[in-house]
Amino acid sequence: MTEYLPAVEIEPATSAKASVIWLHGLGADGHDFEPIVPALKIPAAMAVRFILPHAPSLPVTVNNGIVMPAWYDIIRFGEEREFNRAQLEASANAVHALIEREIERGVPANRIVLAGFSQGGAVCYHAALTYAQRLGGVLGLSTYFPTHDLPANAAQAGLPIMICHGTVDMVVPMVMGRNSVRHLETYGLSPEYKAYHMAHQVCPEEIDDIAGFIRKCLPTA
Repeated sequence: MTEYLPAVEIEPATSAKASVIWLHGLGADGHDFEPIVPALKIPAAMAVRFILPHAPSLPVTVNNGIVMPAWYDIIRFGEEREFNRAQLEASANAVHALIEREIERGVPANRIVLAGFSQGGAVCYHAALTYAQRLGGVLGLSTYFPTHDLPANAAQAGLPIMICHGTVDMVVPMVMGRNSVRHLETYGLSPEYKAYHMAHQVCPEEIDDIAGFIRKCLPTA
C-alpha cells in the first residue's frame, strides 16, 4: 500500500476537476500557504482541489543540523547550492505518488499543477520534468533548479511554467531564479519570469499572477 505525504487538503464545493499540489519551503509545513488559497479567488466552476503536503523532518546542515521540516538537506549555501540529491529525488517521487493518487481520484494529469516555494519549488521542477504524463503547469516561487542536469521526460514538452521571484530576496537571490529560466530553456521550455519588489516571501501582486496562471493552465470546459 502506497504511503502518501500527510497534507492539508482543501476541497472544492463540487467534485474536483483539477488539482494544485503546493509544496512549502524549508522549516514550514502545509499550513503555510493555506491562507493564500481563498485569496486566489479561483472560480467555483473550476472545481480545484488544493493539496498542501507536509515535508518530513530532517537535520539541516546549514542550520547547524537542527531537525526541521525539509524536502532535502542543504549542505552549503551559494549560487550553486550543495544539497542531498537523494533526498530531493525521494521528495519528487513522493510528489509523483500524490499525482498518481489524483489521477486515481479522476483528475487527469494535464489538469494537475505543481507549485512550490523555495525548497518546495526545487522539488516541483524535478518532479514535473521527470513525470511520464504531461502535467498542467508548474509554479516556481522564490526558488531555484538544483537538479538541472536531469534527463527530462519528453511528455513535458511545452509545459507551462511561471517563475516568481523577489528582487531583494536574500535567502534565494534573484540570480538563482534567473538561472532557473536559463536551465529550463535548455529543455526547450519557455518559462515566464516575473519579478516583484519583495524579499523571500509572497506579495499581493504575485498572488494575483498566481491565480491568473492557474486559471490559464486549468481552463473550465
